Amino acid sequence: MDQRQLGRSPLKVSPLCLGSNVFGWTVDRSEAFKILDALVEAGLNFIDTADVYSTWVTDNTGGESEAIIGEWLKNRGQRERIVIATKVGSEMGPGKKGLSAPYIRSAAEDSLRRLQTDYIDLYQSHRDDADTPQEETLQAYASLVSEGKVRAIGASNFSADRLRSALDISARAGLPRYESLQPQYNLYTRSEYEAELEPLCRENDVGVIPYYGLASGFLTGKYRSEADLGKSVRGNGVAKYLNERGFRILAALDDVAAQHKATPAQVALAWLIARPGITAPIASATSIDHLNDLVAATRLRLDRPSIDHLDRASA
Repeated sequence: MDQRQLGRSPLKVSPLCLGSNVFGWTVDRSEAFKILDALVEAGLNFIDTADVYSTWVTDNTGGESEAIIGEWLKNRGQRERIVIATKVGSEMGPGKKGLSAPYIRSAAEDSLRRLQTDYIDLYQSHRDDADTPQEETLQAYASLVSEGKVRAIGASNFSADRLRSALDISARAGLPRYESLQPQYNLYTRSEYEAELEPLCRENDVGVIPYYGLASGFLTGKYRSEADLGKSVRGNGVAKYLNERGFRILAALDDVAAQHKATPAQVALAWLIARPGITAPIASATSIDHLNDLVAATRLRLDRPSIDHLDRASA
């Protein structure tokens, strides 16, 4: 499978990233191992997680996703073939959040332990921290990079102004720079990224790995009415898409999917993969069948009329 360079970093990643927020939530250890095995078999090498996955589940404390991935890495001996992206900054408990230097150091050691590895390929600021000077944060990352514990750093959920500021500080102070941005971006949620973040990232060669590539499952076509919302635990988060524009997007996905003998999910991800400046959209899988659907998207080449049709429907 073709690989893409992530920003200006040495990391080479597949054009699709497996999101693992479901590991330790709706996907148990056994099923996660099967999905990860199938990922490697399919030629993908990029996995995204976070220390906070999945604190929202009753009795979970965070780190469950990292721990499952770590067990799999140790069991399968696949570390050199896999690019692991994880994150720091979201609240893990009282006093355990943010991007201060001491907390980044502590959280990184915790993630390394759970992942059972000596290094993190891509370590990302999960959320901006207005209370910590950005230079302090970048200095903390610089220390981890110099020690060989982190290969590259990225930002997630940053505004254009804050990302631009961080890039300027890195250039001025000779510190590691954010090589990637993880924004929310998909066929439905377009304006915030395209207005300011897209031109900034393209101008500065910042790789983009958007999350919610399938809009919490809405773009799979699974949810077409309020009656469908009970189909999964994520259904309630899809209600906001059930409107005239959402249905117009689904109709366009159906049209293009029929033309290319594909599924709506494959088309939605292929549209992202084809978008200039996008390195790899992130999508999660809860079964081997789901993963196969995602992998098929990397082989789907949308023609210009199909892309234009989707662009118009989602404008």
